[in-house]
Amino acid sequence: MNKQNEQLEALTEIRSMMERSSWFISLSGLSGVSAGICAIIGAAVAFCHFHTSGGSIKYYEYATLKNGAPNVDFYIFCFTTGSLVLIAALASGIFFTVRKAKQKGQGIWDATAQRLLINLFIPLAAGGLFCLSLLYNNVLGLIAPATLIFYGLALLNASKYTLNDIRYLGICEIVLGLIASCFMEYGILFWAIGFGVMHIIYGTVMYIKYEKPN
Repeated sequence: MNKQNEQLEALTEIRSMMERSSWFISLSGLSGVSAGICAIIGAAVAFCHFHTSGGSIKYYEYATLKNGAPNVDFYIFCFTTGSLVLIAALASGIFFTVRKAKQKGQGIWDATAQRLLINLFIPLAAGGLFCLSLLYNNVLGLIAPATLIFYGLALLNASKYTLNDIRYLGICEIVLGLIASCFMEYGILFWAIGFGVMHIIYGTVMYIKYEKPN
């Protein structure tokens, strides 16, 4: 009987090792928290920039001047702010992920990580092209909801190569994006919730669940 139990335990351990080898488990919860903080700061800067003393107007209405010409300053501001937020989020995410991998003696760039990035990139690339199409057709109000939806699809598509918790974040992003599409004038707020608040909640849960010392 004891021998059978030992064999079952050995098989269970082998199965667990095989599952871990097919998952990218070096993602750090602190990466999500830091990305969320960066997104909230970026959204706050954008809100303050587009807020007028007479009250706030739809942010995408700044894209066109009164004479019908494109507002170059609007596009420069959005591109600059978005790029800085993205760079800061990626840099902090890479830092915390690499640190966690080193602490646990895990690889950071293996076949699983490559598959995860490929499956993450495909919906993101499609979403980026779709947003460019919206920009080209001057449908700026749907860009914020679209980024949430395609980001959620990307997380959902990549979730099979990492911890399953990221799947729920992806579903939440998709639902939030669909809701945001009905309230386009609040795109900055939904963007802050999706990329900011949800990331902070997700990262905190991940840290407590998998990283916090006992």
